[in-house]
Amino acid sequence: MSLPVAILAGGMATRLRPLTNRIPKVLLDVGGKPFAVRQIELLRQHGLKEIIFCLGFLGEQVPAILGDGSRWGVKLHYVFDGAQPLGTGGAVRKALPLLGEGFLVLYGDSYLECDYEAVIQAFKVSGKSGLMTVFRNAGRWDRSNVFFQSGSIRLYDKRLYSPEMEHIDYGLGVLRSSVLKEYPTDKLLDLAIIYQDLLAKNELAGFEVAQRFYEIGSPAGLEETRKYFARAGCDQDDLHTTPPW
Repeated sequence: MSLPVAILAGGMATRLRPLTNRIPKVLLDVGGKPFAVRQIELLRQHGLKEIIFCLGFLGEQVPAILGDGSRWGVKLHYVFDGAQPLGTGGAVRKALPLLGEGFLVLYGDSYLECDYEAVIQAFKVSGKSGLMTVFRNAGRWDRSNVFFQSGSIRLYDKRLYSPEMEHIDYGLGVLRSSVLKEYPTDKLLDLAIIYQDLLAKNELAGFEVAQRFYEIGSPAGLEETRKYFARAGCDQDDLHTTPPW
C-alpha cells in the first residue's frame, strides 16, 4: 500500500537567515545536494513516488531545480500558498485535490529514516482519521511534546509542557483528506491544531519509531545533518543542475 506524500516547505526559515535570504530552506545544500533531493531519494527508497511540495516563501525556485521528478523515478507536484500564508494545515488543505483520500505528511526540514510501510499499515489497521508518529526524545534533541503510553497518544501540545511528556512529534503523519475539509478555507490553519482536534475525538492513532530524526530547521540542526551525511559517505553527483546559490 502506497500513499501520496505532502511535504510542508512554505515557511520563512527565519532561524536560518542569512542563509535563507535568497533561497528556500529545502534547497539548502546538505552534503552536495539540496535537502529536498535528500528527502526525495529517501522516499523513493521506501516506494513512495507521488510527492507534493507545499511551497510559500521563495517557493518558485523549487520546481525550477527539481522539475517533474522523473530523474529520481518519482512524480513531483507543487502547490503554492499564494498571496497570504496558509499555515501548515492550510497548505495541506490547498493540496487536497492532489492527495486522494489519504496521504502522508511531513515537514520540509525533516529527514526521517523510519519504516514508512509500517507507518502506513498502522494507520490502516487503526481505522482512525489520523496517525502521528512519535519518538522517545526525552528532551534530548528538542523539547518533548507528547505523552505516549501503552501504544496511545494521551496528550499532545507544542506549547504547554507536561512532565509526562517523554516523546516528541516525529514529524511524519498520516491523514484522511476528509479531516481537512471540516476547516474553513479563509483562516490560517496549523497542522498541530488538526492533530489536537483528532486526539480530542479519539481519532488520532500513535506509532512509535526507534530511529532518531535529523532536521535543518535550526543552524545547529543543519550542521548536525550535514555531518551525518558526511559520515555516511553519501555521493554528491546526482543533481546535474546548477543551484541558485
